[in-house]
Amino acid sequence: MTTILSIRGLSKSYTGKTGAVTQVLDNVGLEVEEGEFIAILGFSGAGKTTLVSAIAGLIEPDAGQILLRGQPIDGPGKDRGLVFQSYSLFPWLTVEKNVALAVDAVHKDRSPAERAALVRQKIELVGLGHAMDRKPAQLSGGMRQRVSVARALAMEPEILLLDEPLSALDALTRAKLQDEIERIRKEERRTIILVTNDVDEALLLADRVAILTPAPAARIGRIFTVDVPRPRDREAVNDNAHFQALRREIVGYLGMLNEGGSAGESAVALPKVEPIDLSALRLPKAYTDAARSAVERRYLEFFKLNKVYPTSKGPLTVVEDFNLLMDKGEFVSLIGHSGCGKSTVLTMASGLNAISSGGIVLDNREISVAGPDKAVVFQAPSLMPWLTARQNVALGVERVYPHATKGERRDIVDYYLDRVGLTDSKDKLAAEMSNGMRQRVGIARAFALSPRLLLLDEPFGMLDSLTRWDLQDVLVETWNRTKVTAIMVTHDVDEAILLADRVVMMTNGPNATIGKVLKVDLPRPRDRKALLEDPRFYQYRQEVLHFLAEYDHGPAKAA
Repeated sequence: MTTILSIRGLSKSYTGKTGAVTQVLDNVGLEVEEGEFIAILGFSGAGKTTLVSAIAGLIEPDAGQILLRGQPIDGPGKDRGLVFQSYSLFPWLTVEKNVALAVDAVHKDRSPAERAALVRQKIELVGLGHAMDRKPAQLSGGMRQRVSVARALAMEPEILLLDEPLSALDALTRAKLQDEIERIRKEERRTIILVTNDVDEALLLADRVAILTPAPAARIGRIFTVDVPRPRDREAVNDNAHFQALRREIVGYLGMLNEGGSAGESAVALPKVEPIDLSALRLPKAYTDAARSAVERRYLEFFKLNKVYPTSKGPLTVVEDFNLLMDKGEFVSLIGHSGCGKSTVLTMASGLNAISSGGIVLDNREISVAGPDKAVVFQAPSLMPWLTARQNVALGVERVYPHATKGERRDIVDYYLDRVGLTDSKDKLAAEMSNGMRQRVGIARAFALSPRLLLLDEPFGMLDSLTRWDLQDVLVETWNRTKVTAIMVTHDVDEAILLADRVVMMTNGPNATIGKVLKVDLPRPRDRKALLEDPRFYQYRQEVLHFLAEYDHGPAKAA
C-alpha cells in the first residue's frame, strides 16, 4: 500500500493568559496508508483536536511536519475534509444548499449540472435524499451531523477527518451513524482518520487504533492493529474471542496510562450524625417514632406506574404499567433507547414529575414531592457557578444537617469532596471547572445528603469515555461505602453491568414498559479489569445488546 499521510516529530504548545506555556503535543509520529481507517483514541485534553486541526491545516505546528503524498501541507485544502463534533450548518439554508456551498467553493471548474449532481449524490449517500429541502431546525441532531458528513464528502477529499462527530449523540443515533460511516468507508474507499474517546467505536470501525498519551506533551503511545474480520456486527464481535482480547488489551493500556484514577482517600473522618427527615418535619414526634421502620425487602416499589402527557392530538402515554420492586441497598441500571421513558420514570421517583396513575413507595411512604431524601444527579451538573465546590456541596448539607455543629458539617463536605478526588479543588469556583470536575461535585453533593434514594440520570453522558470510566470508579467506590439504594439511567451497556445488581431494560416509547430484567451475578466490589476477564460479563453484555438490537426499530421488530 501507498503512504498517503506522514506526521513526523509534530509538536505544539499554547501560551495562556498568564504567560504560562503548555506543551500539548510532543514529537507525534504517525504514518497512514491510502484507504486506511485510523482511529485516534485518547484522554480529554490530550490534544486530539489539536492534532486533527494541524492535519487539516487549521493550525500551524511549532515543530515537525505533515506530508500529504510526500509534500508538506500548506494550510487547509480540499484534499482534507473535516467534520467537527458540533455541526456548523447555516440555519436559514436547506440541506441541499448547505452542501452546495462547499461544492460551489471547491469545484468551480465543474458545470452547474455536475455540481448539482454531486450534491445530490453525497446527500443520498448519507441517507438524506428525502430531506433535501429541509432546514437544520427541522432535523434531529443525528441528521444534522449527516449533513456535515455529506458536505465534507462533497469536497471529494483524499482524507476524511472526523473529530468526535458522534460524541454528542445518544447511543442509538450514534450506532446508526457508525453504520453510516462504515458504509461510506466501504463505498467511497477513502482514507479516514477518526478522533474518538470510545474504545468500542474505534474497534468497530478502524483498521488501526493509535493511542495518545495523557496531557501535557502527548504523543502516540501504542498503535493496535484491529485484525477482526469485516463486516463487524456489534452483537457478533462481542462473542469473538480475539475482539475480547484486543478490547481488554486496549482498556488495560489506557488504564495503565491513567493509573491512580481519581477516587481519593480522606484525611477527614466522617462525623456520625444523621440527616433530618424533612418530609416528616411537621409531624408529631410520637407519629414519626412509630413510623420508623427497618424495611429491607420491598424498600422501593413502583406499582402500575403510568405517565400521560396532554398533546394537541390527545393524551400521549409515555410510560405504561411500570412495575418494579427493589430491596434496600440495591443498585438498578435502567437502559433503553432514547425516548423510552427512562428519565420520566426517574423524575417521577424523585418527586419532580407528577404521577398520572399508579404509585411509588419508598420506605413505606408514597412519593409525592421532591426532597433531599431523594438525591438526583443529572447529566448536566446543576451547580451555582459563582460558588466554590465546597460551597455548592455545603448548600445541601446545611439543609439536612441543621442540628450538626459547623465543624461537623464542614467535615461532611470535605469528606465527600476528598472521596471524589477533589481534595485540591475544594475552593475552586464551579465556573472554572471542567465538565468532569463539576460532575464530581454533583456526585459528592448527592452522597453528602445521605439520601434514602440516589437517582442518577445519565450523569456521565456528556463526558468522554475515559473520564467516564474514572467517574464510574469514583461512583462504585463511594457507593460501596454507603450502599445507598440507587437507580441509574444510562445508554452505556458496560456501565449498566459494571454498576448494577440488576439491569432493567425498557421497551421503546410511547407506552414504554419493562421489557426484560437481567440479574447481574458478579461479585462486589467490582473491578473493571477483572470484569473484562470474566466470561459472564460478555454473556450479560450480549443479552443487553441483543435486547437493544431487537428494539432498534421499535417493538414490532422484536415481535
